[in-house]
Amino acid sequence: MAKTPKRDPRTAPLATPAGYSDNAQRDLAAALNLALADVFALYLKTKNFHWHMSGPHFRDYHLMLDEQSDQIFAMTDPLAERVRKVGATTLRSIGHISRTQRLSDNDAEFVTPKDMLAELRQDNTVLTDHFRAAHEVCEEHGDVASASLIENWIDETERRAWFLFEATRGGES
Repeated sequence: MAKTPKRDPRTAPLATPAGYSDNAQRDLAAALNLALADVFALYLKTKNFHWHMSGPHFRDYHLMLDEQSDQIFAMTDPLAERVRKVGATTLRSIGHISRTQRLSDNDAEFVTPKDMLAELRQDNTVLTDHFRAAHEVCEEHGDVASASLIENWIDETERRAWFLFEATRGGES
């Protein structure tokens, strides 16, 4: 009997047997990686605004953005692991994220607190739309586990948008 040559684990492909067709793996990985890139972009923007918050509502806004950034970051590992579980590979670097993200960065030297909150509200609203699109792909391919996670993230993202909206209502911030 012929021996099967041993594969070097350092160069073995990362394909994980997952029971999805090649098309499903491609579509699911694309949708989940797009969402992951947007989540990383929103996380960093939220932290940026958290670090650079100023003004009379500093403490409240600073703490709210810290809480929101923790919630956003908590999505990253489950998203990336879903990509691996469906049999594909995920984002590999900051450069990969920047080439993939659909949310815009904000590198401005100064942003008013009100504009920070409004921009984050808009980004969370857009992220909700992106999650809904990813959910459709998951449903199409029967990926109920990813769809279930995304449903929770839609709720969390809508809640962040709501809080950001309410924080900017009335009065000058």
